Amino acid sequence: MKIKCLFIAKTDDSWIREGTAVYLKRLKHYAPLEWVELPALKQAGKLTEALQKKQEGELLLKQLAPGDKLLLLDERGKSYSSEAFAGFIQQQMNSGIKQLVIATGGPFGFSEELYARANGLISLSEMTFSHQMIRVIIAEQLYRAFTIIKGEPYHHR
Repeated sequence: MKIKCLFIAKTDDSWIREGTAVYLKRLKHYAPLEWVELPALKQAGKLTEALQKKQEGELLLKQLAPGDKLLLLDERGKSYSSEAFAGFIQQQMNSGIKQLVIATGGPFGFSEELYARANGLISLSEMTFSHQMIRVIIAEQLYRAFTIIKGEPYHHR
């Protein structure tokens, strides 16, 4: 199974890029991973919230293939412990899907079209994180999930 992570806009923060790179390098040993940072909308500040979500949603939808399983990172989503998330990833691999897509929306969340296409919502925490920090967190949690699946000592419990 391939994993594809989608993000709106690139990050200018070097520490986020560096931290993410650490986990992306480690993840290469476990599964094919595509990390996609879509361009920020031009003049987003002049757009209404609804129009910004719609345009970002269109960018995200263009990245999907018909058979992709799409999970949205959303505060209303299902929360997992690290062990349960590893179990969920294992279930996805066992189900035979070709590609699992995990998407993070822009500052206002997702469009209704994206929610309609989604196969599920995942929450990383009840707390709110910046859209930049989510990159490091999801990369680390994916890495942790694979080490749990493989029985490796990274996750101490």
